[in-house]
Amino acid sequence: MTRKERVKAAISHKDTDITPYNIDFTQQEYDKVAKYLTDDHFDDKIGNHISSAYYDGYLEEVKPGSGYFKDDFGVVWNRNGADKDIGVIDGFIINGSSLDGYSFPKIDKARVKRDYDNLIAADDDKFKFGSIGFSMFERAWTLRGMENLLTDMILEPHFAHELLEHIAGYNMQVMDIAMEYDIDGFHFGDDWGQQKGLIMGPDYWREFIKPRMKMMFDKAKKKGFILSLHSCGDIHEIFPDLIDIGLDVYQTFQPEIYDLKETKKQFGADLAFWGGISTQRLLPFASPAVIKETVKETISIMAKGGGYIAAPTHSIPGDVPPENVVALIEVLKSQ
Repeated sequence: MTRKERVKAAISHKDTDITPYNIDFTQQEYDKVAKYLTDDHFDDKIGNHISSAYYDGYLEEVKPGSGYFKDDFGVVWNRNGADKDIGVIDGFIINGSSLDGYSFPKIDKARVKRDYDNLIAADDDKFKFGSIGFSMFERAWTLRGMENLLTDMILEPHFAHELLEHIAGYNMQVMDIAMEYDIDGFHFGDDWGQQKGLIMGPDYWREFIKPRMKMMFDKAKKKGFILSLHSCGDIHEIFPDLIDIGLDVYQTFQPEIYDLKETKKQFGADLAFWGGISTQRLLPFASPAVIKETVKETISIMAKGGGYIAAPTHSIPGDVPPENVVALIEVLKSQ
């Protein structure tokens, strides 16, 4: 089977010759592993099954060496702390419960097209996703502030709906560009979960987030795309809602939060799961031998009857020992 065929078969809940897998890295971790292996291109040898063209608002450094980056929406991100890949927002763009005075940016179509041109030009056998990060709740709170947005959902619901509607409309313009290309699916990133439960709770999620996700899902489904969603945290309460609006793949699937066997039993007929290898506890702290055994056990549970893409639960962070990354790669490649 090709890598694309494996991913498609797994998502269709069919057995595959090996379980498809994918490993992503933060830049800090990538540099550390590259130095350990004395190979700046070690990722080419991993055998990853998935590639994507990722739109996140295109961050550009405000001043070389400053560690501050501004995205297309005007949000400034401070990357001088521990998180060098995303950072934390430096102030709010929308300071009141109104869009007066704020205009959504014009989409840089040429740049988006270049990303998709590069994705297709790779001409490999990987499964190819179009992707939008910060796709709804995250985009809203980066503009408004999380506490403010959550308060708006209660006290200023008309504004919260208006803001999220604008974000959905903007995203669908990005999707229009993606749909010009021969890709296999569309992936949305939007963190809704805490370690226990949803940040905004299921009722507010259903009121404010679900209708806009359905709009975007419907658009992708009409094109025949496989649909994937990333959300960190515990969102089990809305799995039935996500299945109802057409989700095929749930990514990040943290084993600290979800019981693997029970979740597979309850939702495995409707959802494929992508992740399951802990970046919170396993990879930073376990020995290489334990990592190999745990990954094998995870695959034996999750890949039965298809429905699983083996992967760390997030881009591997900078606190993971390089030898543990090597152990992970070895066990996935040796299936």
